[in-house]
Amino acid sequence: QVEVVESGGGLVQAGDSLRVSCTTSGRTYSRLKIGWFRQRPGKMREFVGSSTSPGGNTYYSASVEGRFFISRDDAKNTYYLQMNTLKTEDTAVYYCAAGNPSSSSYRWVGDYDYWGRGTQVTVSS
Repeated sequence: QVEVVESGGGLVQAGDSLRVSCTTSGRTYSRLKIGWFRQRPGKMREFVGSSTSPGGNTYYSASVEGRFFISRDDAKNTYYLQMNTLKTEDTAVYYCAAGNPSSSSYRWVGDYDYWGRGTQVTVSS
């Protein structure tokens, strides 16, 4: 069983930056594919970004490209989503997910096996 826990959400103003973190624990794959998703009020969960493996490729959705950045510290089983120039439309619950990097697919909820409970990010105008 793998536990995934997000932290670092909060209330910020538009234009601010915020970093959310994700830690994993328990028996898992030797390397992890990490995905970040978000669910805005009244919307379905959507892809934000993914780090496919240590030193591997990183992908982002068009809506966050150039503003959000994923980094990872595999020695600490900790993964980060740095969010810059936040907009009110970035308000959402942000979820971290972990999956097997042997699968090249990364954009879909079904690409990940383990999920955190999410952390709320609220951006005020």
